[in-house]
Amino acid sequence: MGLFNSYDDRRILARLARIEAQLDTINRHLGLATTPQPDNAFPPEAANLALAGDKIAAIKALRAAKGLGLKEAKDAVEDFLERGGR
Repeated sequence: MGLFNSYDDRRILARLARIEAQLDTINRHLGLATTPQPDNAFPPEAANLALAGDKIAAIKALRAAKGLGLKEAKDAVEDFLERGGR
């Protein structure tokens, strides 16, 4: 048995993804380099949140990272989850 139960794991992953998103925002604001990703890549913070079961936060993170509209981001998160997180 692991150190945490699955509920705790999801909460920790969701919190980590929110912290990473905040750091990315701060880095962009300060003009610091961030890790470049291909345009079609699903942002790691959105992926972590989606996989942790926090779909709303994943949609928000995806919108912030990619500048998508609400429906586009919702569809992208649902598609990501349907593909098993790929």
